[in-house]
Amino acid sequence: MIATTPKPPYYAVIFSSVASEDSEGYGQMAEKMVELVKQQPGYLGHESARNAIGITVSYWDSIDAIKKWKSVSEHLIAQQMGKDKWYSSYKTRICVVERDYGFDSSLF
Repeated sequence: MIATTPKPPYYAVIFSSVASEDSEGYGQMAEKMVELVKQQPGYLGHESARNAIGITVSYWDSIDAIKKWKSVSEHLIAQQMGKDKWYSSYKTRICVVERDYGFDSSLF
């Protein structure tokens, strides 16, 4: 599903990754992180896709909310597991969303 976001400006965190061969425990941790992030102040939603490259874009109301999420203890554990086990490479980019627009055929 496409995340519902407020009128800009807001922030996007783009997490791009290449999975390693060892995916043991990844699915369970990913589910746990989704449930946990939904409880974070300032979290607006996310979208995720995985093929050769995994891309997750999360949306936030402030840089402060992003910084706080990055330092949540359970998230720190997941980050370390990603480095140690689940990813052969990754990159995180933080952006300001200045404009958004779209189309939804179910509204017509």
